[in-house]
Amino acid sequence: MQNERVLRQRAEVLVNDFVRSVYNWMCIGLALTGFVALYASTSETILRLVFGNQLIFFGLILVELALVFSISGMVNRMSAGTATALFVVYSGLNGLTLSFIFLVYARASIVSTFFICAGTFLACSIYGWTTKRDLTSLGGFLMMGLFGIIIASLVNLFIRSSAVSMIVSYIGVLVFVGLTAYDTQKIKNMALTQPADLDGAVIRKGAILGALSLYLDFINLFLLLLRIFGQSRD
Repeated sequence: MQNERVLRQRAEVLVNDFVRSVYNWMCIGLALTGFVALYASTSETILRLVFGNQLIFFGLILVELALVFSISGMVNRMSAGTATALFVVYSGLNGLTLSFIFLVYARASIVSTFFICAGTFLACSIYGWTTKRDLTSLGGFLMMGLFGIIIASLVNLFIRSSAVSMIVSYIGVLVFVGLTAYDTQKIKNMALTQPADLDGAVIRKGAILGALSLYLDFINLFLLLLRIFGQSRD
């Protein structure tokens, strides 16, 4: 009986350490993105470099996509250090391309929207962690919704409809609210099913992968809410 209690306590410690690592790395990524975005928005040189040359801007977007797909698809073939470095690099590059929000929206509006997003994200994450409902089937539906949002956004680049943009934003919020709960439950299941003697490097890579998923949910939810609640700079 005592041995079972010790094993159970050890398992709880491992789960808590893993989940803490996931959220710590997510917060590090968000903090780095925010710092780089704010700093870049105050530098005429950086702004001119990133947004004054379409080749560089779209090149950064492609590099970011490549980093996301590399971490998501090849994390098992990487070292823990490489996966961590790629996540940090991605977070920094994302800050460069997102620096435009400080030029478009009032800072007070950005701050208030951030807190709205943080509260929404926290509520969805708690739901995903505590719910008894299996959200696996919901994941496929949400991914279909995500692809629909991407297609609609691309089409709207040509028709430039404010109504379509707002509809996509509201639907997008619902999709990423669901994805936050879904990814949180997936991380919980990953934590609960990992062997007690799993190598530390493998645990780190799993934490980076989980952090990337939650980071993407948070950033996209924030940008969509900013499109809805954000106020333009005077």
